[in-house]
Amino acid sequence: MLNGDSVLDSLEELDISSDSGSDFEATIKAPKRRKMAVPRPQPPKRPRRKAAERVPSSPPLDPSMQPQASRGTSKQVSPRPLRRVNKGSLSISSQDIYDAVRSGKSAMVTVVDEWLDSYKQSQKTGLLVLINFIVHSCGCKGVVSWEMMDDMQNAEIISTLTKEFNEDSVNYPLSTPGPQMKRFKAGLSEFAQVLVYCCRNSLIYDEYLFPSLLSLLTGLSDSQVRAFRHTSTLLAVKLMTGLVDVAVTLSVQLQTTQRQCDMEKSKGIHDRASDKLEKLQATIKELQENREELSSLMNATFRGVFVHRYRDRLSEIRAACIEELGMWLKTDPEDFLNDKCLKYLGWTLHDKQSPVRLQCVRALQGLYQEKEFIGRLELFTSRFKERMLSMVLDKDPDVAVEIVKLLLLIQQNTDEGLTAEECGHIFPLVYASHRGLASAAGSFLYNKLKTVISSSNQKEKHDNATFLQILITFCIQSEFHEHAAYLVDSLWDVAGSELRDWDTMTAFLLQEAGLMYEEEGALIEVMVCAIRQAAQATPPVGRAQGKKSMKDKKIQEQDRRRITTHFIPLLPQLLSKYSADAKKVSLLLRAPLYFNLEMYSSAQWLEKHLDLLLSQICSIVEKHTEDTVLEACTHLVSTLCSDCYTFSSRAHLAFSQLLDILSECFSTCLNDLLQGTADDDDVYSAAHALKRISALSSAKDLTAWKLFDSCLELLKSRLESRELDKELMVSALKCAAFHLMWAKVNAVNSKPAQDELKHLKKEVRMFCRVCQACLWLNQAEIRDRAFELLCDLLLLYSVNSVRSEPALQALVHLPSDSLRSELAAFVLDYIFTDPEDAELSSTLTAAEDTEERKIIHLQRKRNQLAGYCKLVIYGVLDLTAATDIFKYYNKYFKDFGDIIKETVSRSKLINPVQSAKTVCLCLQQMFSEMLTEEHSRQNLLEIRDLAKKLAMSFGVNLNRVRKPLVALHMEGIRFALRKPQEGEEHHANVDFFEILSEFSFKLLQQDRVLLAAFLKSECPGAVLSRPSVRMYQRSLEARISSKPREQVDGGDAVLSRDTPVAKRRRTTAQGSASSTARESWLDNSSISSRLHTPALTSTVQREPAKQLPSRKLAVPESEDDFSSGSQMRKVKPTKRRHFTSSQTGTTQDLNSNITLLSLIEDENAEREEAEIEDYESDSDSDSANTLPSTRYVSASVLDQLFD
Repeated sequence: MLNGDSVLDSLEELDISSDSGSDFEATIKAPKRRKMAVPRPQPPKRPRRKAAERVPSSPPLDPSMQPQASRGTSKQVSPRPLRRVNKGSLSISSQDIYDAVRSGKSAMVTVVDEWLDSYKQSQKTGLLVLINFIVHSCGCKGVVSWEMMDDMQNAEIISTLTKEFNEDSVNYPLSTPGPQMKRFKAGLSEFAQVLVYCCRNSLIYDEYLFPSLLSLLTGLSDSQVRAFRHTSTLLAVKLMTGLVDVAVTLSVQLQTTQRQCDMEKSKGIHDRASDKLEKLQATIKELQENREELSSLMNATFRGVFVHRYRDRLSEIRAACIEELGMWLKTDPEDFLNDKCLKYLGWTLHDKQSPVRLQCVRALQGLYQEKEFIGRLELFTSRFKERMLSMVLDKDPDVAVEIVKLLLLIQQNTDEGLTAEECGHIFPLVYASHRGLASAAGSFLYNKLKTVISSSNQKEKHDNATFLQILITFCIQSEFHEHAAYLVDSLWDVAGSELRDWDTMTAFLLQEAGLMYEEEGALIEVMVCAIRQAAQATPPVGRAQGKKSMKDKKIQEQDRRRITTHFIPLLPQLLSKYSADAKKVSLLLRAPLYFNLEMYSSAQWLEKHLDLLLSQICSIVEKHTEDTVLEACTHLVSTLCSDCYTFSSRAHLAFSQLLDILSECFSTCLNDLLQGTADDDDVYSAAHALKRISALSSAKDLTAWKLFDSCLELLKSRLESRELDKELMVSALKCAAFHLMWAKVNAVNSKPAQDELKHLKKEVRMFCRVCQACLWLNQAEIRDRAFELLCDLLLLYSVNSVRSEPALQALVHLPSDSLRSELAAFVLDYIFTDPEDAELSSTLTAAEDTEERKIIHLQRKRNQLAGYCKLVIYGVLDLTAATDIFKYYNKYFKDFGDIIKETVSRSKLINPVQSAKTVCLCLQQMFSEMLTEEHSRQNLLEIRDLAKKLAMSFGVNLNRVRKPLVALHMEGIRFALRKPQEGEEHHANVDFFEILSEFSFKLLQQDRVLLAAFLKSECPGAVLSRPSVRMYQRSLEARISSKPREQVDGGDAVLSRDTPVAKRRRTTAQGSASSTARESWLDNSSISSRLHTPALTSTVQREPAKQLPSRKLAVPESEDDFSSGSQMRKVKPTKRRHFTSSQTGTTQDLNSNITLLSLIEDENAEREEAEIEDYESDSDSDSANTLPSTRYVSASVLDQLFD
């Protein structure tokens, strides 16, 4: 192999702090223009072959040496002639090469062959074509001429090209967005690799082509023009990658030849072939000379390009350098895999830009994959392991994924591996919301578990059982063990066979003395999540789902059949064993939802298992009253009673018998409850029976049992006697409400007579009165349930719900005025209140319990607000009722901002003008409330903040919102100039103009003129001089950029806020609207919604994502070898010299200077390059890899709100 000292012999003396990109001169000497020497009779070395002999027309490429960037196009497209007539001879031009590289459709070998033919005819002409191709690839229209090559140095040529770089666009081929840039970059990289490969035997050593080319690229890489610097750096490092490949091949040839020579020397004098020995010695001498020349080229490129550009300001340049460094380290470890080069990877782990860190991590992956490199990486691993562990929380998920894969390689291939504490950084990531990161962490966890299993003395046939036991222990000990669905999804790709071992799982659960209580719960949760993953193949909430192929769907169907076949006979046994445990049985009741239930009808012997399942479900309903168990039973009942299954009649019969028992139990206690003679046992029995009935009524039509009248009488009697049993009344409210909902469904399907419709409407009216009476009870659960059921029933029996069914118009029930006011009062008193209210704080004990209860309390309030907003959106309540909601948009934005924002948007769809007037009315009400209280500047600023946020809801299409905005301003002007009533201050509302000015930036120019004229016509002369009016006038006169507000004399009248800034360019249409048009804009149309009645759903807010603590791990700084133990020398910031007239010695005109300055990057204080050691990873800030919550998560909050 090449000697490392010959390639990087001067790296130790290289002072990074003095590396100035602009004053670095290439160490490659100018090529000598000399005649070919005539070979002597006995030359000291083998003469170089002629160009025609050393460059084949179509060199066969070694598959391992073929560039990877061609993307297969060069093999499929036949070579096309690229010759162009030039000065009477056929030769390829720079434009031909550029077109071929850019298109990516030409075979790159053919392109290089064409150019080599031109170069063989004339070296100078061929080099000039190649240089102009590089210039063209930079996006420069300048051309290097013969005279410039003869008379100018490289620095002067680059300076001249910089002056001619007068492109209008800042883009250049390597920065063009889209697939074109990727195609060009791939073609350019392939061209450089093929060029080196085709010249590997001779032209690399001709002391003209590559020294000249690399010298020019080194100069361009130091240019202040980004296009020159980026393109030349990419070409230079790609060329060096090719040179490294050639150097490795050359070293192998040298070693082989040296062995042959040594074997020949070891022979006796009589047996030795002197001619062969002389040829071998001549070959060795020539190979050594070639090696020295390659070492010079590589050393100069490394020092002249890489050392400067790996810390370039442009992240793409840094990423390209690090990517190729990884190739050099892996291809030629003898010369490059040492601490002098590895330190660049260590420093780049701290780069600010994620693409650079990503390339660095991928380069390290290539090194740690080779076990023979591990010994050389020991010092690097010990120095930078902490940094790599901290990067698992990187802000870019792609970097985090690759770093976890890198740590897995370190765990597998190094002797020390990772300690238990270090593995603890990675294990929690199996619960991350990013599926790629979670899968990578799952692979790491699986490898660790398998390592533990292999180190134990378990027999091979028990591997799956041991794996499940260790996995259960991990679930229990993990802080995030409640998220089994995320754990299963993370492990599914690598541990799918173990997680599909249903026999082992059920054997563990059914044996008597197998697992402990907590282990059984964890195993049941993992088993049910694995059943769901196998049957549905859908990731848990928050993780993206990839596309399913036909093969995946086929595997999914096969898994579903296996699950059904296995669990049909065993599920009743599991339910029987764990029927007393609410948590475990609620999990097991979810399993049949993923079965292929048609299999129950496929064989007669399976029907007995169906009967056993139905029997177990009924038994569980009779045993439990927990909400989770009853909810699980309800879902299963709804599924089994579906008409799509042939056995649904058996399910209906079983559950009807259960309802008969429960109804009889409730009826037995009802008379005593109504007469007030019931004891505690009667109340308890009736409450639990009614709770079970209400739970089942959400899945099954119970109108045939006629429980509505009984529940209504029970509610009335309890309200009159003030004996408010919470569980009894909540169950009665739910049961009566579900009766009315099922009655509406039956009315739509069966078209009953008018008498029946009138009776049903009467029942709705009576129930609404009962719910209205419950709104002011002290029992929070009764009050909240009454409000939610009222919102649902008012929607279900609204005008919009029967718009498509004229025969059901008699069922329309509109809320009374008193009910409207009480609903609004409920919103203000119980929703828009501080979370630390007395009622909540009195029920809280521990800190963890407090946080959980706060989340539940917030979810309930969001459900209630969503229900009220739907009443407004779907026309049950007037649009003006939304003022009570809009006024809290800013104050409660964190808790309800998404709901209120959606309500504002939907109100604009109903009636844009009326919606704008509602916004104005909301602000007017808040302003009037402020006047009744103590007038303060702070209150006015809070109203202005709300106005600013509401103004942003009008969108960016100003033409669409012209009418609403003008109507809003008109209403606001009239309010501000309203005549005072008795006892009011004269012009007390003038300060409202400050609030109104927040909407001015959305106005078009012609509307500004119209409103300014309207203001002058309505406003008295004395009021025009008031500060608020002047501010509003300035907001109407503002153009593209806002003017700072002037300070106005007079105490509180001093305005501390700026005029609202115009966010975008205004449309400067001329003309003003006529008075007729003005009046038509203000016409108030009725509120009519064409939206369909939504489903009766509620919403919950996602729990705030749990974040893993970020860790900042300091990395020792070292410029010297890691083994030296000295402190790292920081890279000092350096400034590059500008191209000025004093440097070039020529006078530049003004236009040239302007063009030059437009291309040169900013050279202010920000131009100084930051020290590499101070590059903080984005992972040091808040991590984007959040841990999801399955306890309080809704799939889509707004969809559930307004669908």
